[in-house]
Amino acid sequence: MKLTGRLAATPDDFIRQEFLEPQFTHEVAHLLRWYVLIEKALLREYRRLGVLADDQVHRLAAALDGLTPERLTAGAGAALTDIALAMEAGVTRALPEPVPAWHVDRSRNDLQATAQLLYGREQVSEIAALLGELATVAHERASRDITSPMPGYTHLQSAQIITPGFYLSAVVEHALRVSSRLLGTYDRINRSPLGAGPMAGQELGWDRAWLARAIGCDGPVPHALPAVASREWLLDVAADLASAGVGFSRFLTDLMAWSSSAYGLVELPDELAGISAAMPQKKNYPLLERLRGRTAHLMAFYVDFAAGQRNTPYSNMVEVSKEAGLHASNLFGATRAVLTGFTLVLDRLQWRTDRMRAVCEEDHFGGFGLANELTLRAGLPWRTAQVVAGRYVTAVLAEGDGLPGHSSPAALGKAALEAGHPLDDPASFLTHSADVDAQLRAKVSAGSTSPDSMTALLAEQLTRIDALRAEWDTRRAAVRDALAATDAAVSPPAADAALSSGAGGAA
Repeated sequence: MKLTGRLAATPDDFIRQEFLEPQFTHEVAHLLRWYVLIEKALLREYRRLGVLADDQVHRLAAALDGLTPERLTAGAGAALTDIALAMEAGVTRALPEPVPAWHVDRSRNDLQATAQLLYGREQVSEIAALLGELATVAHERASRDITSPMPGYTHLQSAQIITPGFYLSAVVEHALRVSSRLLGTYDRINRSPLGAGPMAGQELGWDRAWLARAIGCDGPVPHALPAVASREWLLDVAADLASAGVGFSRFLTDLMAWSSSAYGLVELPDELAGISAAMPQKKNYPLLERLRGRTAHLMAFYVDFAAGQRNTPYSNMVEVSKEAGLHASNLFGATRAVLTGFTLVLDRLQWRTDRMRAVCEEDHFGGFGLANELTLRAGLPWRTAQVVAGRYVTAVLAEGDGLPGHSSPAALGKAALEAGHPLDDPASFLTHSADVDAQLRAKVSAGSTSPDSMTALLAEQLTRIDALRAEWDTRRAAVRDALAATDAAVSPPAADAALSSGAGGAA
């Protein structure tokens, strides 16, 4: 088949092996089904425009269904190792007679831009499902324990009493924010480039709005040039995933620290652990390191995509359409690994509640509440109350008796007196400062650690999980319905289909 009149030679082996064949392999694996869908949507338009007759549309649709990766790969060389040309050649070979008008007024540019977008859209939808699963698992685990005291840290120093449920509900919040942000990105990018042609539009009266609906998009990209020149959708998605990775890396950092022998607050089962080849006493968690390491790739991919598009002409460019998105599938794969692995970790995580309580009782986490009481009950100025509470904690630590829950009314009375505010009954201000359970209950504002606050927050989070899941399900259903309608619009009548059954396989 003669594919071009301008060149007299096929691509050099270097070009074919380094660029064309890897690209072809990737597109056959990931984009073929979307190219078939696009071709079917265009067949309907050819019929509406009077370019193709019904029987021609039906034969072409059947031939498209018969395309398989194996058939395309077998004919790749003769088609310049290009998926669009290989599909054209494969369909032509399958027809009993040529259809000269098929592919009239067409370009690979908008087809490729559309196929890439549809692939990316599907990946975003699948990642959203993983985020929903992660949020559900984190929420379920959070709901199990909103009363066990555990140390909370700021600046890596003992700060306030929290609980496993309080911490895990923060993971839920992050997953919900990422999913909500991706939902907005999905709606923004779900615009079809079809009908843009090479860059300036096409010469037949294509109904671009219908073409968009036929492939599950909300509408066409309004301007023909951005439709083929831009891959901004990939930057938007990559930015969302890079940002998500930053948050997940921080949660993983906490778990790496808390599972260490220095903290000993959490543990993972043996099937999620590793060993040391030289130190048999060790139980390592390389899974946490792997997952945190993968989050770095998410940021790197965004930089790679942006650098690949930067300083290129604003038109259809191989540098933008192929090289700048070369690692898109790696981005999606790394994101899947992070979400799936982190969900597994959260599901199997074991909280060492005895150890957590002991750490809370051995340290002094009640300074914040003590300062509040000194101000509200004894009238000390807030900053003065902070100083008195700090001096009291310093004095108790200096006594060094090491008793859990130790308090010293005398030390508090002395610190208050030195600040010019004698206390009548210092012991009454220490009732809750060393009681870790009381410190949990004392935080009553919305979103705080108290069991009542956490119960309310978890109920509200569950509502948001369900609402987001419904939003994503609505979009997935819209795509499924559009694809089914397009397939039906170009399929032969049932009787004809029965006669030709077995002529080809599914794409």
